[in-house]
Amino acid sequence: MNKKLWGGRFNKKTNPLVEEFTESIHFDYKLAKCDVLGSLSHVEILKKSGYLKPEEAKKLSKALNSIYDSIENKNFKFDKTSEDIHTDIQNKLYKKVGNLALKVHTARSRNDQVLFATKLYCKYSILSLQESMVIFMKALVKQGEDNKEVIIPGFTHMQHAQPVYLKDYLGAYLEMLFRDEARLEYIYNHLKITMGSGALAGTPIKAGDYQIKASELVKKWKIGGISNLESPINSIDTVSDRDFIIEIISVLSIIATHLSRLAEDLIIWSTQEFDFIEIDETFCTGSSLMPQKKNPDVLELIRGYAGRLYGNLVSVLTMMKGLPLTYNRDMQLDKEPLFNSFEIVSNELKVLSGLIKTLKFNKQRINECLKDESLYATDLVYYLVDKKIAFKDAHTIVGRLVKYSTDNNLKIKDMPENTLKKFSEEFIKADIIKLFDPRVSVESKKSILRKK
Repeated sequence: MNKKLWGGRFNKKTNPLVEEFTESIHFDYKLAKCDVLGSLSHVEILKKSGYLKPEEAKKLSKALNSIYDSIENKNFKFDKTSEDIHTDIQNKLYKKVGNLALKVHTARSRNDQVLFATKLYCKYSILSLQESMVIFMKALVKQGEDNKEVIIPGFTHMQHAQPVYLKDYLGAYLEMLFRDEARLEYIYNHLKITMGSGALAGTPIKAGDYQIKASELVKKWKIGGISNLESPINSIDTVSDRDFIIEIISVLSIIATHLSRLAEDLIIWSTQEFDFIEIDETFCTGSSLMPQKKNPDVLELIRGYAGRLYGNLVSVLTMMKGLPLTYNRDMQLDKEPLFNSFEIVSNELKVLSGLIKTLKFNKQRINECLKDESLYATDLVYYLVDKKIAFKDAHTIVGRLVKYSTDNNLKIKDMPENTLKKFSEEFIKADIIKLFDPRVSVESKKSILRKK
């Protein structure tokens, strides 16, 4: 077992069962780059505060930059026998600079170290996710533009409701994603990167030494929105805070909800019963028994993974609900749900972007569905309202007309005018026939702020 960051007061070796049970390097290795950036920043702070000589800081920075480069170039191999990634990097630094590495932990607790790395990881991950969201949103916009004249039946309660533009239907998901992006942006902008909490009580270094510009620390940060490294306002709160993880997984869960809803719509539309769309076979799978099958497994998994995201959120909430201040080892269990949630949503956005681009809409089938006269019942109500009939009365009249049509298997537009007038003297057949037009229906809605 490699050296730990602790152990001075222990005379006995840790039981191997405890080693195995408590180690976290099998998942927190994802924090490697962020941990090195934290150490580089801390070296600069130690130099500024006088705990490191300039030549010592230079030597440590050079070694840490070498480790950083190995991570960037994917040559870094973490040691599975290390307790965690922070210990592993410390041990690798020791191999490069010897006892000088022992000074890096001056005025620094692993509690503070882990928090820095996790927050920076979240910053990077949010930026990456936003890029994937933009690509996906562009794919939705492109489909809407390519099919801007397509009108589809809109649904409530999975029943035909009113005709809507396909671009507006896809636009509904864009609106959801705009809200999701705004939530991520808020978290990103308010997630403060701090150092100086120590284990919980702060450090001997004055607060001002922590409040220095990122550009003075490490150019490799290469990340917007981090103009300063800050000292904590309350070190007790800082080391015990995991609100930001809960907030992030919550937003990711909402995104997963939206993607799941879209997946369900596409699954339904791809069925033989609907046959609104064709999903490219490169995004489908087959059956080991039934040779005719073309299954939308990708969409089904997106629908299913929403449950995994909800579970991740509940697991962190449950973990935190009864913890006394400040740090407790339970909090180690926040990483896997966080990493997993980012990975799932990121992968979903990427695969959906590709799938959306390949969608083909069966306009002939959609147009057949638009012949359903029930889709225009509300337009008939407004027709009567425009004739100065009270809305409730108009609603009742059209309801009776629809029931008569259904009971007698007779289309409204095929009814003679004298039959129509039995329901209302205001009905004129020529006017009504014009209303049974999906384009007339959608264009009659004036409240939507459409871009022409």
